[in-house]
Amino acid sequence: MTRLITEEALASAKEYPIINISGPRQSGKTTLARHLFDYLPYYNLESPDVRDMISGDTRSFIRQNQGGAILDEIQRAPELMSYLQATVDENKKCKFVLTGSNQFSMLEKVTQSLAGRTVILKLLPFCISEISAVKPGLSADDLIFMGSLPSIHAEGRQPTRTYRNYYETYVERDVRNLINIKDISLFRKFLKLCAGRTGQIFNASQLATETGISVNTIKSWISVLETSFIIYLLPPWYDNINKRLIKSPKMYFYDIGLAAYLLGLTSPEQVQRDPLRGGLFENLVLNEIIKKYFNSGLEPAMYFYRDKHGNEVDALLKVAHELIPIEVKSSETFRNEFYKSLDYFRKIYQDRVRRSFLVYAGDLEQISDNYSLVNFRNFYNQVDVK
Repeated sequence: MTRLITEEALASAKEYPIINISGPRQSGKTTLARHLFDYLPYYNLESPDVRDMISGDTRSFIRQNQGGAILDEIQRAPELMSYLQATVDENKKCKFVLTGSNQFSMLEKVTQSLAGRTVILKLLPFCISEISAVKPGLSADDLIFMGSLPSIHAEGRQPTRTYRNYYETYVERDVRNLINIKDISLFRKFLKLCAGRTGQIFNASQLATETGISVNTIKSWISVLETSFIIYLLPPWYDNINKRLIKSPKMYFYDIGLAAYLLGLTSPEQVQRDPLRGGLFENLVLNEIIKKYFNSGLEPAMYFYRDKHGNEVDALLKVAHELIPIEVKSSETFRNEFYKSLDYFRKIYQDRVRRSFLVYAGDLEQISDNYSLVNFRNFYNQVDVK
C-alpha cells in the first residue's frame, strides 16, 4: 500500500537531511520509513542490545553510518541527536530517518539539536480511503468498531483483542514512562470517562469530581494523552464579532477504535445502538481532516463554533482569510434541516465563507455554490486544507 503521506515525505527528503516521523504507536511509521528509504540500514532502538551498542561507542556507530540510517524509536536514545547535528553539517548528502511515538520527547530534542536540519512529519493510522484499499465497503459502524490501526485491516487482527493489547502494552506503558501513576486502575477509569465524552466539551472540573482526583492532575494526564497521540483537544473559534462564544475545547480520540474499545463496544451492532454513536461518527469524520493536514505536512487549523445560545458548527477550517464550516450528521437520510447550522454561520461570516460541507452517512452527494453534500467515505478527497 502507498500511504497518502508518501508524496509529502519524499518531497521533504529532497530538502532536508533528517526526516522525523512521529505519530502514535502502531500507526505504520516503521513500515513507511523502511519502504520509502529501503536503501538505508535500519536500527530499532527499542532493542536493548542496539541501544547498548550505540551508547557504548556512539562515535563509531555514527562513523559507520555516515551515509545515513533509519533510527526507529529515537526517543530511546536522545543523545544521538547531538551527534546527528554534527554529521549532517559535515555531510550534506547523508539521510537520516527518525521515528518516535512520543512527540514531546522528540520535539524537545529536535528543537535543541536539529533545528533547521529536519522536517517533522506526523503519521496517523489509516484514513478511510487507505482502509478501503484493503477492505472496501465497510460501514460507518464497522469503521468505528474496527478503528484505523493498520494491523487490524492489513493483517486481519480481531479489533477488541488488538485494542486490549494495544492499551495494556503501549498506552499504559507510555503513560507510566511520562508520569508517576500510582493507581493505574484510576487512570483507566479516567480514560474511559474521556471516551464517554468524545465530541463533547472538555470539563476538567467535572472529570475531577467523577474520578476523585485534582483538576491539576486531570490537566496533567490530558497533556500526556495529547503528547502520546491518544487524544486531541479541538479549540473553539472566537473573535471580536461575537463575545458570547464557548471558549472551552472539545475532546476527540486520534483512533476511534480505541474509544470504542474503552466504551466496551465489541461489535458494529453495538456501535449502531449506542447512544454515543453520533459523537463517535463525528470523531471519525474529524479524524479525516486531521489526517489530511498531517499528510500534507501541515499543522491543523481546525476549530469548532458554539455560542451560548446553542448554535454550533462541528468543525471550522481556516484557510488564509476563508472560513470553511463543516457539519457532521451520522444519519443515512438527508434532511434540509441539516443545513440550519451552516446557514446560521454563513450569515455571521458571510464575507469569509465561500465553501461549506455537510458530511453524512448517506450515498446522495451534491455540490452547489453554497454547500457540498458529501458521503463520509469521500470527504478526505473533497476537503482542501491549503
